[in-house]
Amino acid sequence: MGPLSVPACTLHITWKELLLTASFLIFWNPPTTAQVMIEAQPTKVSEGKDVLLLVRNLPQKVAAYVWYKGQIMDFHQFITAYTIDPERIIFGYAYSGRETLYSNGSLLIRNVTKQDTGSYTVKIMNRMEETKGVTVHFTLYPEMPKPYITSNNFNLMENKNVVALTCEPKTQGYTYLWRVNGQSLPISPRLKQPGKNRILILANVTRNDTGPYECEIWDRVGSICSDPVTLDVLYGPQVPRIFSPFNFYHSGNTLELSCFVDSNPPAEYSWTINGKFLQSGQKLSIPQITTEHSGLYGCSARNSATGRERSTFRRITVVGPCHGDLAGSHSQ
Repeated sequence: MGPLSVPACTLHITWKELLLTASFLIFWNPPTTAQVMIEAQPTKVSEGKDVLLLVRNLPQKVAAYVWYKGQIMDFHQFITAYTIDPERIIFGYAYSGRETLYSNGSLLIRNVTKQDTGSYTVKIMNRMEETKGVTVHFTLYPEMPKPYITSNNFNLMENKNVVALTCEPKTQGYTYLWRVNGQSLPISPRLKQPGKNRILILANVTRNDTGPYECEIWDRVGSICSDPVTLDVLYGPQVPRIFSPFNFYHSGNTLELSCFVDSNPPAEYSWTINGKFLQSGQKLSIPQITTEHSGLYGCSARNSATGRERSTFRRITVVGPCHGDLAGSHSQ
């Protein structure tokens, strides 16, 4: 289905000429069995979108189509018309420049406005009969705004804060739907949506509640979803863990220890031996160790955001030189 392609010389037709042409084409005949119908696609139109008024059940040997704005078929409501033989097109008083008439009689209206809403009538003529005029109506709905999520607090302490997420904007006639991690809300006593409205309440947030969260708004036309929002839940540290390949080392080898703890933001690490500070960092490496490096090694992990600090300890023993090929005499 394509728009009409008409030479420029065929566009200068007067209203009187069109009526005269139609009068020669019409003869009385009993009405056809299939009733002509018009369908608006889509049925619910948003402002700024396009709508197609699709004509169905066309009679055979159509000679002309005439479109009107409204149900009154007069000159002031006349939009556009097309005659097939000879192929001619005319734009009427109500033509806005956004209408396209297709060869099957359907009318496309681009970039619809509030003034376009209402009824449209098509009159179809052939050499045997004339329809009385078939009318279609479409309603224009305001374009839905893209929703967004606001929060009373995006930086949250684990097990200490209650957060309220709000889906904006607040508008009458919308239904609000929340999703977390791309799924519908799970059943949880800590997760509440009072009255199924636009506010989502999370009590005593944990590190598992970061999201992402999305809100979707619905109306009679359709739906639109917000951008995802992720919560920053501050937590930790718990008691860290020290990792070492051995508990016993031979002098002359390299002592390597590492420390790990789950924390947000990441923890700051420091090392001690027998209570004396050694260095900062997650890993400790001491080459060419001696028996004097035996002792109780401690790792401290501190979270500057939560203010929490936790420590753990591990005893390392360094013995005399090894005359074999092994780096350590005992594995952990």
